[in-house]
Amino acid sequence: MIVDGCTVRVVDPERVTIVTEAMPSDGDVAELADIFGLLSDPGRLRVLVALLEGEMCVCDLAVVAQTSESATSHHLRLLRAHRVVTARRAGRMAYYRLADAHVRMLLDVALTHVGHAPAAFHPEHPAAPVGGDETPTGLA
Repeated sequence: MIVDGCTVRVVDPERVTIVTEAMPSDGDVAELADIFGLLSDPGRLRVLVALLEGEMCVCDLAVVAQTSESATSHHLRLLRAHRVVTARRAGRMAYYRLADAHVRMLLDVALTHVGHAPAAFHPEHPAAPVGGDETPTGLA
């Protein structure tokens, strides 16, 4: 098999075919990358984690997310554009909530993973061992 001009050895062609056929479209992969990009900002993540507890207005979200109301509004605009949050109007106030159960599940799984698999292996992580390349206890 030739990929990008390089010869690549395929060990299990049947498996490669199955996985290739199951691969999402380029557009779906790009949209997924955009979602993960949105989730890479700590301020936006704080907003989303706050919304796990239910809907909130921009003022309250700004306090919880430790950002300005302007920055929080910007985060919410981006999250709404990608269908991660929705808004409900009540007079002049807007109350934001997670768009659906899939967003909640994504956040729940990510938070569970963080608690289950600490990132101490990464050399730039504050809890990384000195030298950054030691194997954590119990993983050898």
